[in-house]
Amino acid sequence: MPESTDSAVSAEDFVDILDGLRQFIRGKVIPLEREIAEKDEIPQELRELAKDMGLFGYAIDQEWGGIGLDVVQQAELAIELGYTSLAFRSMFGTNNGIAGQVIEGFGTDAQKEQWLAAIASGEVVASFALTETGAGSSPASIRTKAVKTADGWSISGEKRYITNAPSADIFIAFAKVINDAGEAKVEVFIVPSKTPGITVGPHDKKMGQAGAWTADVHFDEVKVGDDALVGGKPGIGYKAALTSLAKGRITIAGLAVGQAQRVLDESLAYATIAKQGDHVIGDYQLVQAMLADQQVGVSAGRALVLDAARNYMNGSDTRVGPSVAKLYCTEMVGRVADMGVQIHGGAGYIRDYPVEQIYRDVRLLRLYEGTSEIQRLIIGSNLVKQKLAEG
Repeated sequence: MPESTDSAVSAEDFVDILDGLRQFIRGKVIPLEREIAEKDEIPQELRELAKDMGLFGYAIDQEWGGIGLDVVQQAELAIELGYTSLAFRSMFGTNNGIAGQVIEGFGTDAQKEQWLAAIASGEVVASFALTETGAGSSPASIRTKAVKTADGWSISGEKRYITNAPSADIFIAFAKVINDAGEAKVEVFIVPSKTPGITVGPHDKKMGQAGAWTADVHFDEVKVGDDALVGGKPGIGYKAALTSLAKGRITIAGLAVGQAQRVLDESLAYATIAKQGDHVIGDYQLVQAMLADQQVGVSAGRALVLDAARNYMNGSDTRVGPSVAKLYCTEMVGRVADMGVQIHGGAGYIRDYPVEQIYRDVRLLRLYEGTSEIQRLIIGSNLVKQKLAEG
C-alpha cells in the first residue's frame, strides 16, 4: 500500500523534532536506563513526558491528532529512539506501528473516529494480538477463531508474547473465520481489553528488554459487535497483517541501527580511556579493527534503512526492501553488540556497562515481526517471482 510522498511535516520542522528527541533521550531517558532495567517498568514520569511530546502518535495522521511523520521520517526517528532502552520505545511502539496502522490503513471512518485520536494522545494503549504458539511468523497459521453470531462475533483462542498486553486498552486481534464457501480467512477485530472473556496472563520474564511487557492473552468466547470487524467487511485481515508487518520491519531495522550506534559510541569511549600497560586499548590494531567493523555495520545499516523507507514510501518496493533492511540490521546489531562486549573485556560482562544490557536486548530483534529465517524466505521467494514475471 504505497504512501503519499507529500510530507505533512516539513524538513525544517522535522530537524527540530529530531533534535528535541535527541536531547530528551540523552537528558531524560538514558539516565533512567538502569532504573527501567532493575524495576522492569517505565517510570510514570517518562510515560507522561512521552505523551506531552506526541510520541504515542508520531506516525498517525494529523487529521487524527498525531504528528503525521512520513515513512522516511519515521525511520530516522526510530534510529534516534534506538539509542536508548528499547523498552522506552516499546511503550508507544504499537500505537504508532502495527496496531495503530491497522486502524488507520484499513479501518472504517467510524473506527478511525472512535479510536485514532485517543491512540495518538496515549489515552488508549493499543496492542497487536497476532502471534500464537505454532504461528509466530505466519498470519496464515493462526488458530484463534471468530464465529459469526446473530449480533456480531464470538472470538476464542490464545495469543502469545503480546507486547503491552498487561496495559492495553484495546487489542487488534487476528482470528480465522470460515466463510460461506467453507474457506478459512484471516480477519482482524478491535476488541476492548475489558470485554468479558479476555484474560491476560502475567508478564513474561525475558532475557532482555526489561520494562517492555509481553504476556499471553486468552480469548474465551469473547463477544463483540459487527462494528469490531476492521474495515466493516470480511477480506481485510490478511492484507492488514502483511502490510503492517512489512512497514514495521523498517522501524525495527531503524531501532537496530540506533542500538548499534550506541554500542559503537560506548565502545569508542571505553577504548580511549581503558589502558593495557601504558597504552589505551584503542591504540591496539585489533581493537581498532573491531571499531572499524562496528562503524561499517552502522553506516551500511543506516543507509539501508533509509533506502528501504524511501522505496516503501514511493511504492516501488513494499515487500522485499523492508525484509532486507530488517534481516541485515538486526543481524548486524548482534555482531556489533558482541564486539562491544569484547572491546570492554571483563567489564562488558558486568551490568554497570550499557553494552551488557544492549547485548541481551538486541537478541529479540531477530525474532519479532518475522524472524530472520522468515525474512530470508520473503526475500528469496519474491526474487524468484520477480524473475519469473520478467519471462
